[in-house]
Amino acid sequence: MMPANKIIEAAFESDESFQNTLSKVVKDELGLTIAEFSEKADVPVSTLYKILSGNREPNLKTLRQIVKTADNLTKSEPEEFIGVIAARPVLDNINETKRKVQGKNITIREYSATSIEDAIIVAVQAEREGAKALVCAPIVSSTVEKIIRVPVTTIMPRKSIVEAIEIAVQKIGGRYWM
Repeated sequence: MMPANKIIEAAFESDESFQNTLSKVVKDELGLTIAEFSEKADVPVSTLYKILSGNREPNLKTLRQIVKTADNLTKSEPEEFIGVIAARPVLDNINETKRKVQGKNITIREYSATSIEDAIIVAVQAEREGAKALVCAPIVSSTVEKIIRVPVTTIMPRKSIVEAIEIAVQKIGGRYWM
């Protein structure tokens, strides 16, 4: 989800959610300090600090400036990212959301899918959102490659397969082994 949309959604959720989301978006996603964001948004830094501390609610004009600035900053610097399509348990094992690869900072964006159809839909979505490449399971990678124009890499989870087999053996407890 785009940073501006996160801010809007949080504003409708609660004051606390808005404060937390705004702080995270400015610092983590836009990579700015509150003072730097204040300057770009043309909102006094004291106003932003009061909003973030809960001492003031933003008026509509200030909220518009915050959202517009987040949107403009995101558009002006397109984020390069790799989309990873997998089931939620697999995605939960991804520890990094940003990684330096060949001298470039690459964002890893997760796309959860619980069926082949979901995987195809999120692959198209990821491409529309600007993914530079996709990583997905072998069962869908050949189909996804045919419908999108970005490179597709297949996940080859060798270690996890071995671990899954070991767990399966533990679950059956030797009942079927001689």
